Amino acid sequence: MFYTNRATRGALTLATAIGACVSLARAASAQPPTALPSASKPILLVPDAVFDGVSNGLQRGWVVLVRGARISAVGPAANMTVPPDAERISLPGTTLLPGMSDLHSHVLLHPYDETPWNDQVLRESLALRTARAVNHLKATLDAGFTVLRDLGTEGADYADVGLKEAVDQGIIPGPRLFVTTKAIVATGSYGPKGFGAEIGVPQGAEEADGVDGVTRVVRDQIGHGADWIKIYADYRWGPRGEARPTFTPEEWAAIVRTSMSSGRPVVAHASTVEGMTRAIMAGVEDIEHGDMATPEVFSLMKQHNVAFCPTLSATESTTRYRGWKKGVDPDPAGIVQKKAMFKAALASGVTICNGSDVGVFTHGTNALELELMVEYGMSPIAALQAATSVNARIMHRENEFGRIAPGLLADVVAVTGDPSQNIRALRAVRFVMKNGVVVRR
Repeated sequence: MFYTNRATRGALTLATAIGACVSLARAASAQPPTALPSASKPILLVPDAVFDGVSNGLQRGWVVLVRGARISAVGPAANMTVPPDAERISLPGTTLLPGMSDLHSHVLLHPYDETPWNDQVLRESLALRTARAVNHLKATLDAGFTVLRDLGTEGADYADVGLKEAVDQGIIPGPRLFVTTKAIVATGSYGPKGFGAEIGVPQGAEEADGVDGVTRVVRDQIGHGADWIKIYADYRWGPRGEARPTFTPEEWAAIVRTSMSSGRPVVAHASTVEGMTRAIMAGVEDIEHGDMATPEVFSLMKQHNVAFCPTLSATESTTRYRGWKKGVDPDPAGIVQKKAMFKAALASGVTICNGSDVGVFTHGTNALELELMVEYGMSPIAALQAATSVNARIMHRENEFGRIAPGLLADVVAVTGDPSQNIRALRAVRFVMKNGVVVRR
């Protein structure tokens, strides 16, 4: 989330980081991850209720039949033809829903109240950060999130590509990953900062400038395995440390043209009105954060079919790290602004995705974002849709995951209780299946 990369740690490789298990030999591109081997016997899942990812309520008395890596059938138990050799998994007291997705994660970061961002980028080795990320991925999968879009390695080079390969090859457990590699920033706008003017330090993202410069960097990141291209549309580089736009409209046009010609969408970190406007008009597919967004900006986003990822959890978490006690202290200005912004987003009808900026806070607690979306005014059902079918549509993968429907990947999660009535039920994960394989039971 908060910074970027100038000089990378080229001496270390992913082989050093987690041994021969992780390879950077080839880019994973934007192709669907390879399904892991599944049990040969069909599996019948029998919960109390099913949320299919799109409906405005739960379907009670439904069951789900899984064959191999995919969902074979779903519907009322009385109407289901079950193969005689099917394994029956009873899940009493639970709601079964599609595996959830988080479209704004940083698996190579950990909470800033544990280690400040600057120290993670400058003092933690690539091997240490990658090893820690392996645990982050497992915790995320165990929490019911079967899809992650990772929005920048924050100084860890192309480690996300190797982690994605390791998950796809079944070397380590984790969600299916879509990666942006190093992310792209304008020279001088990112960090770490706070050093003498004559001292150059490694950056948390890759710097690029000018039409030729941004074109080269976009192509290079795609060549190294980026599924999406992430751009910082603005950052805190104003004369008083305020957020200001970075890339020019000409640079933006080159970025989106180059990325889209390869079939990769562009996602923009943006908080200012001008930064968001330039990104929207250039053709990005979603905006992250949007702290200063106005109703006019949301109207422009809706007009251009640009989705919005509000990252409420990041704002609350960083505010707590500075001493705010939620429920005890009054809301500080940043929280008041974020709540007003989210209310305007809801009123506008813009597509809202689920993306938390996890890594700023603890991996495996991704559902905090959904809790805050409901607390700030979204209905529980709309929040569940955001984390499943809406996110899948934003990722152009609606025919692969995000719904419980025949033919889709068997990524399903069972939670105790009814999350359509109490969103906090998402914390009570009881069962996780990915690609038709039970990974938590």
